[in-house]
This record gives sequence, structure tokens and C-alpha cells, in this order.
Amino acid sequence: MKSIITTEVFNFLKSLEQNNEREWFNQQKKSFKNVEKQVKDFCAEVFELLSQHDKLDSFKLFRIYRDVRFSKNKAPYKTHFGCSFKREQPGLRGGYYIHIQPSKSFIAVGFWEPNSADLKRIRQELDYEASEFRRILSHNKLSSVWGSLKGEQLKTAPRDFPKDHPDMDLIKFKQFLLIKEFTDEQVKNASFAAEISEAIKGARTFLDWMSHALTTNLDGESIL
Repeated sequence: MKSIITTEVFNFLKSLEQNNEREWFNQQKKSFKNVEKQVKDFCAEVFELLSQHDKLDSFKLFRIYRDVRFSKNKAPYKTHFGCSFKREQPGLRGGYYIHIQPSKSFIAVGFWEPNSADLKRIRQELDYEASEFRRILSHNKLSSVWGSLKGEQLKTAPRDFPKDHPDMDLIKFKQFLLIKEFTDEQVKNASFAAEISEAIKGARTFLDWMSHALTTNLDGESIL
């Protein structure tokens, strides 16, 4: 039986947004556990579908409790569900993310917070030759589903790179992400899990380019 995201999930999240306090949440704990299980079962199905064409290590459904210690927003709960999927390392790099939130659902592929060494290596590869990466991003199979590359960028050139570098528009990225948004009705559709799997499969060339860069040295030799 297929696992799906139902209206119950969205209704709970909408109510939580209006009643983001511990007393209300504790009273709704049973409802929360029901929708949490529904989302986790759905993510498990996506994991199985992705595993048919990719090598995954694990998936993680994030806790709904917010860490408010260093935040001005003291609301104790997230108003969305988030799930991440980790690829087998060290050979395969990058990951996947599913975000379920009323009117704000999306999936993402790529590199959310690359460490300094990885970010430097990606920039080195773009400095050396960015044409292949551009070709991958502009290919209709990828761009028609995912659109353009997204992520935070520096306001100016990173250290050791000339400001007039012809590929500075790519080198300035601090995150390398592909993001696809979905309506609530699309999320509730029985084909949503399969659609996620196919969309991610179509982004494989992007991930392959990144994985190659991060597992080789400047001479293109494997460092694994």
C-alpha cells in the first residue's frame, strides 16, 4: 500500500501555526503522533524508490521541536516536517531534502552547507573548467524540472579569485542547490513519492559532477 501525505497533515500544521505553544501541543499529542508517523512512512517509501537508482545510506525525519536558545523567535515548534536523505559516502556526495508545509512544500537536491574544504574544491573545479557544469545545469531534462541553480552567494569574489573571473557568477555560490516547489494538492497526490524519485533521478548529472570534483584532486585523480 502506498504511503501518502493526507489533508490531516496539512490541517495539523495549520492549527499548530495558529497555536504554537506547549499547552496546545501537549493536548494534541495523539494527533501529532499520527501525522508524524504518516510523514515518516511516506519518507520511508521515498527512500525505497530512490534506492532503486541511487545508493543511499539513511534518511532522517527531523524533530518538530525548535532550538530556541539563540533565536529571537521563541515559538517552541516548527510548522513543517522536514526529512533528509544521505547518500553513501565517501564516493557519493550531496543529499536530498523533503519539506512539507502548507503552501510552502518543496524538495531540494545538492549541498546545503558544504564545509570550507569542499567549498574550496568546488570553486577550484569551476575556476579550472565551468563549461561542463553550465551544460549540465542548462540541459532541458534538468532545467525543465528544477529551474536554475539556487543557494546563498557572496556579494563579492571569494579570496584568491579575481573579481573579473568569467565564471564568478558560479564561484560566488556558498550553497549549490536545486529546488522544486509543490502545491498542497500535488503533495497529497498518490503519485507524489514517484514524482520525487523521478525528479531526483533527473538531477543525477548535477550530483555526479559534484561528486567527481569532491573525490578527485586538481589533476582529476581519485583521492579515495
